[in-house]
Amino acid sequence: MAQATERPRPKVMTLTDAAAARVQAIIARSDTPVVGLRVGVKNGGCAGMEYTMDWATEQKPFDEVIEEKGVKVLIDPKAILFLLGTEMDFQTSALKSGFTFNNPNQTSACGCGESVQLKQAEATA
Repeated sequence: MAQATERPRPKVMTLTDAAAARVQAIIARSDTPVVGLRVGVKNGGCAGMEYTMDWATEQKPFDEVIEEKGVKVLIDPKAILFLLGTEMDFQTSALKSGFTFNNPNQTSACGCGESVQLKQAEATA
């Protein structure tokens, strides 16, 4: 019987240089110890779901941990299938600045840009 080959596991999320630099800058100014940025999704908003971001003071047992460009991102296990393949960026314009998510699982977004409709990533062979 042939031995199964282990496939490389895809990253749940990647960060652009701008996102990593912004996260590092914010962590450097924090008054409390922070282990990383916790990212997830929750039900809410007019399109059905919203991205969540919070500072993590500890790593939880089932967190998906991404360490990239000097930044540690902790992904809530319930959000993994919704975030698979997502790129997090930080953009600045004349009127606003903030983190954005380029998510291949996003099917639509509301007009205000605060909520999105997401589908779970499909398994690949």
